[in-house]
Order: sequence, then structure tokens, then C-alpha cells
Amino acid sequence: MSYANPTVLWRAGAILTATGVITGAFGAHALKRRLTVDQLSTWSTASQYAIMNGVALLAISQHPRFSVHKFAGPAIAFGATLFSGTIFALVLNRDTSRSITPLGSSLMIAGYIALAL
Repeated sequence: MSYANPTVLWRAGAILTATGVITGAFGAHALKRRLTVDQLSTWSTASQYAIMNGVALLAISQHPRFSVHKFAGPAIAFGATLFSGTIFALVLNRDTSRSITPLGSSLMIAGYIALAL
């Protein structure tokens, strides 16, 4: 099974977008009194990245050429999940993920650059 097909990218985009909305609401309501202003801002940034990359994947999945790109879509999906997920973990005081957060952002960037080439 190829991870570079329109259906997989559409589903990944939908799940990533939904996750961003859910975590954003969770941060704004459930975590509001438990986190510092800086932590809430960081949480919000991770939620926004999940939403933006999820919507981008929805758009990419509809493109006739980019929806089957072997690297771009999967790199964006995995990179966004890794990036946002490790930031959520960092905010919740699980410091072991700090070293892999840049890997997620690097994958996202590489995926978008691959679309331009």
C-alpha cells in the first residue's frame, strides 16, 4: 500500500485538522488554568500547525500530480504529526521528545520544497 495516494492524504489531512481543532479547544478550556501563558501560546502554535498542515494535505490530495508524489504528502503528514505531537508532549512536561521536534519541522519543510521542484 502506498502512502502517497489521494485517499490516504485526504484522510491524513482530515485527521490532522480535526486533531488541531480538538487540541486547540482542549488547550483553551481544559488547560487554561493549568498552564502558564507561554505554555498556552506554545500549545496554541502546535494546534495551529496541525490545522494548517491538515488543510494543506486536503488541498494536496486533490491535485492530480502532487496527490501521488512519493515524498511530499507523506513527509508533510508525518512531519506535522511529529512536530505538533512533540510540542504537545513538551508542554505537558515530557522533555524526552525535545530532540525530535526539529525532525518534524524539517520533514514538513522538505515536503513543501519537494512540491516546488
